[in-house]
Amino acid sequence: MIRIFNHYVSRTGFILLLFEMFILHAAASATALLWSGSPRGTADASMTGMLFALVNVFAMSALGLYQQQLREDLRGAMARIPPAFLVGFVLMSALMEVMPAVDLGHAASLAFVLGGACVLMTRLLLFTSAQSDILVERLILIGAGALARECLELAAMRDGPRRFEVVGCVPMPDEERCVPVAKVLKPGESLLTLARRHGANELVISVGDRRNGAYPVRELLDCALGGVRVTDAAAFFEREASQIRVDSLQPSYLIHGGGFDQSFMRALVKRSFDLVASAAICVAALPVMLAAALCIVVEDGGPVIFRQDRVGKNGRVFQVLKFRSMGTDAEHDGKPRWASAGDPRVTRVGHWLRKLRIDELPQMFNVFRGEMSFVGPRPERAFFVEQLGREIAYYDVRHSIKPGITGLAQVRYQYGASVEDAVRKLQYDLYYVKNNSLFLDLLILIDTVQVVLTGKGAR
Repeated sequence: MIRIFNHYVSRTGFILLLFEMFILHAAASATALLWSGSPRGTADASMTGMLFALVNVFAMSALGLYQQQLREDLRGAMARIPPAFLVGFVLMSALMEVMPAVDLGHAASLAFVLGGACVLMTRLLLFTSAQSDILVERLILIGAGALARECLELAAMRDGPRRFEVVGCVPMPDEERCVPVAKVLKPGESLLTLARRHGANELVISVGDRRNGAYPVRELLDCALGGVRVTDAAAFFEREASQIRVDSLQPSYLIHGGGFDQSFMRALVKRSFDLVASAAICVAALPVMLAAALCIVVEDGGPVIFRQDRVGKNGRVFQVLKFRSMGTDAEHDGKPRWASAGDPRVTRVGHWLRKLRIDELPQMFNVFRGEMSFVGPRPERAFFVEQLGREIAYYDVRHSIKPGITGLAQVRYQYGASVEDAVRKLQYDLYYVKNNSLFLDLLILIDTVQVVLTGKGAR
């Protein structure tokens, strides 16, 4: 993994993206030069090639082809490429209409065929390489308790180009074993000797209690000096899952772990991004919003906009705006409740508004008023905030920044409807609060497009 603006991205995925941008640029530039028939058009051809590459990489990103935790086989990945290039073709055609300098002419089909073939070959080579042990990283876990079991589960979930193999766990004295017996390494060797014998690239410290005298500080130092990477479990989850785990989190990790950028420059960049993104989507989605309002009125004649008190930055309460997706008497008894799968309170129109996330579009006006950001933790109702704040450690940390229309938890986790779901989503929210940047906002925006297209996580 490499870190770009505080966010961890897959090194393999990043190199893949750059390589595919290069081959797409080359395919479109060559096609544009052939179409113009003149070497004097080199500059225009290069600009056309760059836009062609950016548009198609965006389309592939929106369909999840660069998502590092995507678990699917070669057939599944290949099935996503034609739709991605179809989206790219539509976007590129629109660009050629409004930008005269961007011109592939009648050779546009050739550029897409050539670029698509190159991407297919690249993906085929990547998946072939992934089947070997070249891209497998071998880990040793220090500890064999509950935290080690969670690290094992995370390592097992990782698939695709970058995979992990946990060669074993080193148990600590007086620690309850929670991992399979087959994964427990026999004592008797130093950690450095053990790592070298098993070819381990990294040691992950998954020990809950580090205050007893059995904690191998000196041996871990020898490993670090001997070239074996030593990583804390909290950092391992942050790096590999974009989560900050609350069940094993030490306050010192938040205090000394860096991040939490709330400088004037970050606030200025974020506010500018909020206004530009919200304005652009408002203009593009205006016909959709008008159609949604008409459908709501036709269905039951009730109010179009639903207002509800939510908790924002620093605990301030504001009214969030949404298209009404439930009946007018959804909480006739006055008792707040979470939405559930197949919730009978959701109307027929509301079902599709929620599935396609259209019900969230009026929140652009909350962004214009400065109550929300485009990207951030989702705002919750005061009733649930009070309950969750009592039951979940560090829950109030998410209120240190403005809530968002979309967020990391929304694109990585399904709809939350319980305390357990709230804990899972909080772990993504804490990661965002700690590592938020314009780069991460753009990645979340692209992932949001995928969520809208697939209807993932809606209720």
